Amino acid sequence: MEAVRLTTLSNFHLLNILVLRCCFTSLKPLRRLSFSVSASAMEESDASCNLVLYGKSSVETEIAKCLKNKNSLTLPDNTKVSLFLESEAKHLVKDDGSFNLSLFMNSILTHRFGRFLIWSPRLSSTHDVVSHNFSELPVGSVCVTDIQFKGRGRTKNVWESPKGCLMYSFTLEMEDGRVVPLIQYVVSLAVTEAVKDVCDKKGLPYIDVKIKWPNDLYLNGLKVGGILCTSTYRSKKFHVSVGVGLNVDNEQPTTCLNAVLKGMSPESTLLKREEILGAFFHKFEKFFDLFMDKGFKSLEELYYRTWLHSEQRVIVEEKVEDQVVQNVVTIQGLTSSGYLLAIGDDNQMYELHPDGNSFDFFKGLVRRKI
Repeated sequence: MEAVRLTTLSNFHLLNILVLRCCFTSLKPLRRLSFSVSASAMEESDASCNLVLYGKSSVETEIAKCLKNKNSLTLPDNTKVSLFLESEAKHLVKDDGSFNLSLFMNSILTHRFGRFLIWSPRLSSTHDVVSHNFSELPVGSVCVTDIQFKGRGRTKNVWESPKGCLMYSFTLEMEDGRVVPLIQYVVSLAVTEAVKDVCDKKGLPYIDVKIKWPNDLYLNGLKVGGILCTSTYRSKKFHVSVGVGLNVDNEQPTTCLNAVLKGMSPESTLLKREEILGAFFHKFEKFFDLFMDKGFKSLEELYYRTWLHSEQRVIVEEKVEDQVVQNVVTIQGLTSSGYLLAIGDDNQMYELHPDGNSFDFFKGLVRRKI
């Protein structure tokens, strides 16, 4: 099995030819997925955290009351957690930039996802809230924060996510471990389609958010979001925690949806985080049901129209007996296991895997013939 190293020759969004340098190594597992809104790590650690619980119906409202009365939710770093019902939390809303709980909940039309909301004005990590309390929460629960100061990512990176960024994590359950790695693609697709849906409903110009395999979201060649998926296996089910970050109204450190929108139409109304999140769960629930019923094949055509890699050509440099041999492979799509499918000029098909050593998935791949 050859280890394939990639180096971009020009800006990624141009999709020019990439150069791969090869050595022999063993295949390592796929890394966890990540999204970094800011590169700076935060050393600050808050001693307390406020969480607001809000349910769509009387059923979810009773769950919120029960969790509050039992003080059931905790965080892994022993942070003191204070729980409030939505009706008790008006003192936590500091300004108009806070997440509008009612606006979001009024937009929810789903049967399972997004109907139980946990909100905090400032939180270490939304992912920690849902993953650490998975068994206490109804499946489909979502945690949202305005500021996140210990965002989680691949290689244990931490960062601060600023105001204006839509940051949320939610829960789901799956039984077939073979398809769990593909859920990141369903989530990515639901995010891009949610943005389009909100733009259509508000009569706004089309914002074309693209997917960079496996877990990043790009707009006009700049990263504006990404996905983090983790899972544990318990009671014959995979407990999957999904984290999403999307730059909606924060122009730093790259760009954001509203900055691009204002550049296209200065008089346009701006996108709201609550609207996008509501649209996301509407799209995700539909896609998830389709995915579980008919497999990812049912979503592939739409996914390939949204990602950046169709027909992307890659030069493979392999060292054979002290000689460097170059071969070209062209990305065709995804394999059934969710890795990149490529074809060589000799018509040999290859499956490309991350090698586990590079921060950028496209700077470290392992390939095998299929």
